[in-house]
Amino acid sequence: MSKDNYPVMFVGAGPGDPDLITVKGQQALRHSDMVIYAGSLVPEAVLKWTRPDATKISSASLDLGQIIDEIERAFRKGMRVVRLHTGDPSLYGAIFEQIAALDKLGIPCQVIPGVTAAFAAAAAMGLEYTLPEVCQTLILTRIAGKTPVPEMEALEGLAAHQASMAIYLSIGHVDRVGAILESAYGRDAGCVVAYRVSHPDEKIIRTTVGELPEVTRSENISRHALIIVGKVLDVSAETLKHKSRLYDQDFTHGYRK
Repeated sequence: MSKDNYPVMFVGAGPGDPDLITVKGQQALRHSDMVIYAGSLVPEAVLKWTRPDATKISSASLDLGQIIDEIERAFRKGMRVVRLHTGDPSLYGAIFEQIAALDKLGIPCQVIPGVTAAFAAAAAMGLEYTLPEVCQTLILTRIAGKTPVPEMEALEGLAAHQASMAIYLSIGHVDRVGAILESAYGRDAGCVVAYRVSHPDEKIIRTTVGELPEVTRSENISRHALIIVGKVLDVSAETLKHKSRLYDQDFTHGYRK
């Protein structure tokens, strides 16, 4: 690599709102000469951070080989390349296969994280996934579909923990998901469908596990939605019993006696 070549930047675009990209990601876009973005998921509004003369390519119709070819051509020309993924690239981003292919070509890469939908949804609801003595674990997962999951990570086994859970890429299998969650959490347990979080047409639909499939169909939601479940959804300001010891006046730590 010559001094004129720049590492390829894999950037998390965030959940949809162009202002939810990180400052570092925004700067990478502003300096980029070419952006290959996940066109089926990343809204073009995020591209407002790029220069007008930058080349912008949607990867929606490209396969892995074509993506790598585009990146390699630009890199060899000394261009600054950004590979823009939705949410956070480390979660269902399929970035490692791209990084591995580029590594074989001697092309260095760096990753800039982004805000994933589970956290944008929690922000929209004012939700804390880890309430003291209610839940201290958050599971990010998906149900097996066209893409299988390891047997030990089957949704039935994870749901048995009754932890807070954000289920990605599974709204198309809502009947199966609903049946599994009902068995683990109970029919009346709180549940949320978070559709296109932070987009202009965002919907945060609060329901119960038992009503999840029916509500999803009545709202005509079949994609771009997250399913959130957990005991924390059943806690309100009125029913909150346990508070963090961090701010307890009788709890001492290194900064407070």
